[in-house]
Amino acid sequence: MNKTAFVSGASRGIGRAAAKSLAQAGYDLHITCRKSMQQLLEVKKELEMNYGIRCMAYTCNMGNYEEVNRVFESISSLEVLVNNAGVSYIGLLSEMEIAQWQEVMDTNLNSIFYTCKCAIPLMLKKKAGRIINISSVWGNVGASMEVAYSASKGGVNSLTKALAKELAPSHICVNGIACGIIDTKMNQCFDEEEKRALAEEIPADRFGSPEEVAKMIMQLVDAPEYMTGQIITIDGGWY
Repeated sequence: MNKTAFVSGASRGIGRAAAKSLAQAGYDLHITCRKSMQQLLEVKKELEMNYGIRCMAYTCNMGNYEEVNRVFESISSLEVLVNNAGVSYIGLLSEMEIAQWQEVMDTNLNSIFYTCKCAIPLMLKKKAGRIINISSVWGNVGASMEVAYSASKGGVNSLTKALAKELAPSHICVNGIACGIIDTKMNQCFDEEEKRALAEEIPADRFGSPEEVAKMIMQLVDAPEYMTGQIITIDGGWY
């Protein structure tokens, strides 16, 4: 019987790459997206056809506990949880609407509380599990014009470290990945000139790829149990 993994925000970008890497490793999957169901179904079909695994796909607002809980009602076993769903907001804090702030916090931070609340009982049954939270370098150092995003990812980092201590006696590892600029749709808000200028600031002289982040996710999936409570930065030497 295959092990099982859950990946949020899996219709594209880091989530899609993570789902593919887990499928390659033989994991059955539960994958979600908020709106792009057609894309998610394409991911499901590709993974099932290419790797012979079972893949369940759901539309779910990860920032809504009732929706998350409803998805987890259909999951009976879980070894790996990848919390990838996220949104950004670029603009002055003073011009940000309350609803915009709440959406960033719900999607980026509260969602991790919701999935962990649902997933931990499944992992406790086996006294084993891996929780991997996708964070950002802005959670470490903060970014002007991205205050809400930075605050949410700083919260992700603290949640990761605290939860790791709570779950270590149960042999459940909790780690985070602080990403630099990854070539995903989230960064398509920048024009080509802005992208070139950003790339020039990075010692590696380029954006990272979703596949590189997925490779790091798999390293954490397979890491020794003693590896927990860590925020691993993958940013091309930027910060």
